[in-house]
Amino acid sequence: MAATLEAKKRVDLKTSNTKAMRLAGEVPAIIYGYQVEPKTVTVNSLELLKTVRDEGKNAIISLQIDGEAVDVMLHEYQTDPLKDELVHADFYAVNMKEEMDVQVPITLDGEAVGTKEGGVLQQPLYELSIRAKPKDIPEHITIDVSDLSVGDSILVSDLKEGRNYDILEDEGTTIVSILVPDEEPAEDSAEDESAEPEVIDGDKQEHGDSEE
Repeated sequence: MAATLEAKKRVDLKTSNTKAMRLAGEVPAIIYGYQVEPKTVTVNSLELLKTVRDEGKNAIISLQIDGEAVDVMLHEYQTDPLKDELVHADFYAVNMKEEMDVQVPITLDGEAVGTKEGGVLQQPLYELSIRAKPKDIPEHITIDVSDLSVGDSILVSDLKEGRNYDILEDEGTTIVSILVPDEEPAEDSAEDESAEPEVIDGDKQEHGDSEE
């Protein structure tokens, strides 16, 4: 079931109006895509952030615009780095019957056996490219790493079948592995630790004494 978000048509595009709108907690946005003429709207900033946080960045949002419902995804958004606030959003109207390519976050679950033995968990791939119909796009892909020992890896080809999407990544791509821990560097000898620093321009006699 798609999340619901209220939107209002935006007619006045003057800069002064845009500033006032942002001060009131609204975010200017644009909708475009499948069977939708590009149109400018506004949405509540907090409600949009809550929807993305709860449903994921690939969530299908039923955008309610003056009684009209449009199924969209949050395609892009811009933030003010100083204020850490949303300043604009792009919504892409989707065809619910047509597959689309998206990036889905990968979440690791469990504590690997190998890390308990001193191994180092490395995750080279944090997002997986998939192709799916909008309703079949998962919020994230969870991978159980509990059984991984030192030297083990999980590749894209290891992901189980029975899913409602196609994986677009190369099957040989490593998602996560448990590396052999690095050898600890050899400790400096007690002689090195106690060695006095070399005197470059100091008294020759003193320098000579320190070398003996």
